[in-house]
Amino acid sequence: MPRYKLTLEYDGTPFVGWQRQLNGLSVQQVLEDAAHNLSGHSVTAAGAGRTDTGVHALGMTAHLDLEKSLPPHRVRDALNHHMRPHPVGVLTAEEVSEDFHARFSCFHRHYLYRIICRRAPLALDAKRVWRVGYELDVGAMQAAAQHLVGKHDFTTFRSTHCQAKSPIKTLSTLIVSRHADEVQIRCSAPSFLHNQVRSIAGTLERVGAGRWQPASVRESLEAKTRSACGPVAPPHGLYFVKADYPPFDQ
Repeated sequence: MPRYKLTLEYDGTPFVGWQRQLNGLSVQQVLEDAAHNLSGHSVTAAGAGRTDTGVHALGMTAHLDLEKSLPPHRVRDALNHHMRPHPVGVLTAEEVSEDFHARFSCFHRHYLYRIICRRAPLALDAKRVWRVGYELDVGAMQAAAQHLVGKHDFTTFRSTHCQAKSPIKTLSTLIVSRHADEVQIRCSAPSFLHNQVRSIAGTLERVGAGRWQPASVRESLEAKTRSACGPVAPPHGLYFVKADYPPFDQ
């Protein structure tokens, strides 16, 4: 069966996350139902990451198999038609080899966390950023972030429900920057623990607010206990940006 690599964007607000679950509608279910309507047979989709309830995606990679070969643009357009009115869009579709796997072929994942610093309520970005009613010291947040870059035991920044076999992960980049009244936290790593990015974002926010010192983040990491973590940032500020694959999988 031909395999198709898809790039999707979605607003995570109405979903229980990427993965199909019994307690609500997921992005995976919407995509699989659309593929079923297109092909007439049951389809299982795999994604590069498992975003949580309310988390968005700018470029989530997924793959699925169809029983017959169709031009990629027809697959894209048909899936988009059948996913209406759900806030999910297939940006690109391409036929790939059966060796390609959206999750297991991926060697790097990128996330963005958005924080708006203003007292006024959000009209356009409601449920798409975390609004705080005070200024954040981006320089202090960036200094604190550097304590987390590299290979570490991230037990402190790991959900108690995380099913990963090991808390040891390698954070390739962690950059904090300001864009007008928006603070952006960009993270890259081969893989992440459950709630790791939101835990990091919530901890860095405490530094930016002056409640923690930058060195406190290193102490929190070294404590290797969940109780040493700052508050977990809300899901609606988090975006899955993109997944990286070897050239032969492109």
